[in-house]
Amino acid sequence: MIKFYLITLILINLDQILKIYVKTNLELGQSLKRFKWLKFFFIENPGIGYGYHLKYGDIEKIIISIIRTILIVIYFIYFYRNRKNIIYNYLKISICLLLAGSISNLLDCFFYGVIFNQGLIFTNKTWTGYEGISKFILYKKKGYSFFMCGCVVDMLYFPIFNVIFNIADTCISIGGLIFLLLPRLDSNQRHPD
Repeated sequence: MIKFYLITLILINLDQILKIYVKTNLELGQSLKRFKWLKFFFIENPGIGYGYHLKYGDIEKIIISIIRTILIVIYFIYFYRNRKNIIYNYLKISICLLLAGSISNLLDCFFYGVIFNQGLIFTNKTWTGYEGISKFILYKKKGYSFFMCGCVVDMLYFPIFNVIFNIADTCISIGGLIFLLLPRLDSNQRHPD
């Protein structure tokens, strides 16, 4: 079981290292082409995913952060209580991926507004960007937002899909697909019609 917790921690760390690197080295909207099929394109997501922007700003962000926290705690408790009953490794991997992605994106929401000097902010009923490169704030200085009101950093752009996301989003998507599809495939193989 320890190796599955270790996988979760490694994925969270990889995602956070890449996000912090991008946020502290690229300007908002800046892109770097790495391969024909992959670019780094730095955006911040003030919403809940897939480009959905919140209409009421920080109040919605706090409510969503609380709901995300509750769901992660429920999911973790379920995983911990049922760890001996989950016999299929693909389900364990699915749960690890879902937890890693959810926790890492939640860390952005919880702390990025407090530890960085710049980020998207909600003013006059719209999300406003910024110029320059974000920096970690020094002791006793104020971040761009409040606890639970930070924006999620996205940077992976695959032109073939025309969507920008991060490692955490990838973990959530793959983990969700494994959780939904593999048990059905497994049951179809056991009980052919």
